[in-house]
Amino acid sequence: MQANYDIVIVGGGMVGGLLACALGGGPFKVAIIDQAAARAIAAPDYDTRVSAISLASQAMFEAVGAWAGMQRRRISPVREMQVWDAAGTGRIEFNAADMGEPCLAYIIENSVIQAALLERLHQHTNLHHLCPVEISEITLADDHARIALKDGRTLRARLLVGADGAQSAVRRAAHIEAPARDLRQQSIVATVKCERPHGAIARQAFLSTGPLAFLPLDDAHHCSIVWSADTARAQELMAMTDQDFVEALQTAFGDALGALSLAGNRAAFPLALSDARHYCAEHIALVGDAAHTVHPLAGQGVNLGFLDAAALADVLTSAQSKQQDIGSLRVLRRYERWRKGENLVMVSVTGGFRYLFGAASPGLRQARNLGLTLTNAAAPIKHLIMRRASGLDGDLPPLARRAAH
Repeated sequence: MQANYDIVIVGGGMVGGLLACALGGGPFKVAIIDQAAARAIAAPDYDTRVSAISLASQAMFEAVGAWAGMQRRRISPVREMQVWDAAGTGRIEFNAADMGEPCLAYIIENSVIQAALLERLHQHTNLHHLCPVEISEITLADDHARIALKDGRTLRARLLVGADGAQSAVRRAAHIEAPARDLRQQSIVATVKCERPHGAIARQAFLSTGPLAFLPLDDAHHCSIVWSADTARAQELMAMTDQDFVEALQTAFGDALGALSLAGNRAAFPLALSDARHYCAEHIALVGDAAHTVHPLAGQGVNLGFLDAAALADVLTSAQSKQQDIGSLRVLRRYERWRKGENLVMVSVTGGFRYLFGAASPGLRQARNLGLTLTNAAAPIKHLIMRRASGLDGDLPPLARRAAH
């Protein structure tokens, strides 16, 4: 049995879900292929994986009608951010009030984001969510992509979108290379309970073995931690008992939030930088981690993916209105030109920070501490950094644009 679609999105995670919602109610017949059902939100337990959502991403969620679903579940605004070098005196602080904004970002559990997007997706009749299904083969023809599913069905699409992560099957089918640089680090994530309230402040310490971030959750005494450490150190930390891990965490972070305790399981993920040589081919487009991966220290990874999705949706809708072929390389390169440069900058910057703050050279340590101190004292520079990181500046897709309050 064959079904014909304008667009097939492989991957129903956060980025694929946003792209689908952005195409909801539009002129396209769209299928979203999902291997597994979304993780159930088990309140009051927190999801181990959270994302720092920029103000641009929040604007996109609002534009596609999914923001209310997230608010109804759990979100946590970040009103301040404190960053310091644990090996020196350098420190920088950001405050949303300095931008005239209510917050710098939102910390939201990945399962909350995905649940709200799926809820919204199912409200559109032109979007078909196929879940759970697995792909057996992807083939490309002159005028379409063909996706064979393991249940015997076949889908034919004018455009196939890979939103299927760093090991993208769509990217492999298109023979697009994505050189990756192993950062020789792993990122440990967990939820911790804090003796003192976090005050809606995100805190990040640069340790000699990697950055440690405490991200505020909706409960004033709970934070999500992201501890990126050199692989050997990360393996040591993961092998520890809960008590020993908490002691190591307390030593690394200090007593800014008082006594700490684990409030869930730990998980670790290897870190790598990658940027696909191309974001498109005939009848193929890549978004999110299928196109690029960055270091989590700046919290920008998934936000870049959301911007990819919004930019691609805009390019496709515009092409359709002009009766152009949405699967043609000529059309898809508009999307690639729009997003590739900005994403490559973020890949390079986050990778550079990993080595800058991981270096033990006394001269480099002094330079980075001086840089943090001087930047903290330079209000215009801080303002530019905050606006850029929050997604208020840059070449934003229409879906992500919002007026500053």
